[in-house]
Amino acid sequence: MYPVSEAFLQAVQENTRRYYWTGRITTKAGVVYEFDNENIVRGSGYIFGQCCGSTEMELGTVYAAEMGITLLSEIDRYSLEDALVELYYHLRLADGSYEAVPMGVFEVSEANRRIRCLEIKSYDFMLRFDKKFNSKNIQGNAYEIIMLCCKACKVEFAQTEEEIVSMPNGAQVLSLYGENDVETYRDVLFYIGQVLGGFFVINRVGKLELRKYGNEPVMDISNKQRFSSSFSDFITRYTAVSSTNLRTQIAEYYGLEEDNGLTMNLGVNPFLQFGLEETREALCKNILADVSVISYVPFDSETIGNPALDLGDVLRFCGGHADESQITCITSSQLRIGGKHTLKCVGKNPRLAQAKSKHDKNISGLLNQVEAGKIGFFSFTNAKEFGLSETEIEAISIDFVAGEVTQAEFIGFVVLEVTADAVTREATASGTISVPVPDSSAEGTTEVSVDVNLPVSWLEDGRVVVRARYVLNDTEIELFYPTETYGSGKHTFPLYYPVANVIPNLLNNFSVYFSVSGGTALIGAGSCIATISGQGMAAEAEAEWDGTISVEDTYTKWRLTEAVQFTHFTEAVSVVQKVPEPVGIVETVRKFSMMGFPMVIE
Repeated sequence: MYPVSEAFLQAVQENTRRYYWTGRITTKAGVVYEFDNENIVRGSGYIFGQCCGSTEMELGTVYAAEMGITLLSEIDRYSLEDALVELYYHLRLADGSYEAVPMGVFEVSEANRRIRCLEIKSYDFMLRFDKKFNSKNIQGNAYEIIMLCCKACKVEFAQTEEEIVSMPNGAQVLSLYGENDVETYRDVLFYIGQVLGGFFVINRVGKLELRKYGNEPVMDISNKQRFSSSFSDFITRYTAVSSTNLRTQIAEYYGLEEDNGLTMNLGVNPFLQFGLEETREALCKNILADVSVISYVPFDSETIGNPALDLGDVLRFCGGHADESQITCITSSQLRIGGKHTLKCVGKNPRLAQAKSKHDKNISGLLNQVEAGKIGFFSFTNAKEFGLSETEIEAISIDFVAGEVTQAEFIGFVVLEVTADAVTREATASGTISVPVPDSSAEGTTEVSVDVNLPVSWLEDGRVVVRARYVLNDTEIELFYPTETYGSGKHTFPLYYPVANVIPNLLNNFSVYFSVSGGTALIGAGSCIATISGQGMAAEAEAEWDGTISVEDTYTKWRLTEAVQFTHFTEAVSVVQKVPEPVGIVETVRKFSMMGFPMVIE
């Protein structure tokens, strides 16, 4: 519930009340239009929000709230594209003053003009998270990942890092690797909300907020405040959670000791796929602790309204046919401006769902995700350019996982911009030339033919030899080195190799190293495309780390005029498991002695 005064709570439950609405429209150009009750067409305004679907309770939801209103206004509808609309509810208190309650911030999606009216439909900032999520590999705790989403989609987060970290799964480092069904930042928030055992909403001031289900009522609603109401004859309770493990292809089940309620199915949550088995179990049991507090009676009721109520608020209904010993929760709310307030709580009957739940408990849910004959592939594209020379450099590196013993194919194409060294050519020119010789008898000249051989030299474009070397799991593939000879210009270097002896369920690596002689070559960013494909290539499988950390250093040549002696050279690499902090590398040269001669370094 939005924090309001005791005087507000007393006034909102009276049989009669005095109130009014105001609002503000701010265009992208910064123009502000104020409006109040006189500008609102009666019965046209509403605010609708929900945190669950239409049939059952859900975790991790990221529903957007919708607001519609019709105004008596001459505002140009074309100026309202992506404009912000703010609404406020003002209630008169017992002392005659008015207390204002913000009702939300919305972005205009449609603005239709009638003769004198302007129809507006808008949604809150949750739609901003529909932005495409490009990264497939992220790591961090829940707060860091949420802040990543908020920064990318330009939405503020309502809670502090301390509040999120203090939650049962809040301090756990989460990982999102490989192939998954995450397409937008909204998907990321959905899965993070599941891990934290709650759901996300945009609060009244336009900030993203995580809420959890509770069991403490925020207020009682008597039959005097209800126009109509309908209550179920069962209590929705959750006593177990189920999560699918992609690595083992099993639906893992965790239940309370007294497991006689519903099962919250988490599906395939990509943040619950990695780590030790004990870690997964702890994460799921913490989620179970959050959902086990759910013990609500589903209902549907039209009330006189309380604009301070929020989604997720726990209520107690009393009077009439309501059971005062039970509680319920707001999972859907539709507030009519100047009209009724419709509240709902959805839920399934544990007795009707028990047979299915018990069946789920007794089977291992095989995913059959890697079907027989299904071709999977891993791709690589270079993000930076590489300059090739005689010094060998790694240009392609693909990590891949196979769910079973299989053979794979490596195929790649590299676009090279080659610059060949100029070479000097020498030859001998042979021929006959005519030499004029003076003739004394004729007082003139006579042409005399002479055979000559002349040395000739010139510069021309040389040839560049490009050589590739394949490495599989740190083992060089010998006896096969693709080699091409080019002149200056752009060329395409084809690559192919049948990859045998793929180790199943472990991380494999295929790398290609390049070197050139007779010139240089440049691989531009995005000019190198390669794939590894094969049957049973399980991109979703969890690869077991073999404990190897590879570090590569490249040093330039040092040319010295005299002998040089290194007495101590050390290197330390430290890796911090915290995103987005980078890996730190420290190099130390403690003593560098010369024999009294100057040194020249290239």
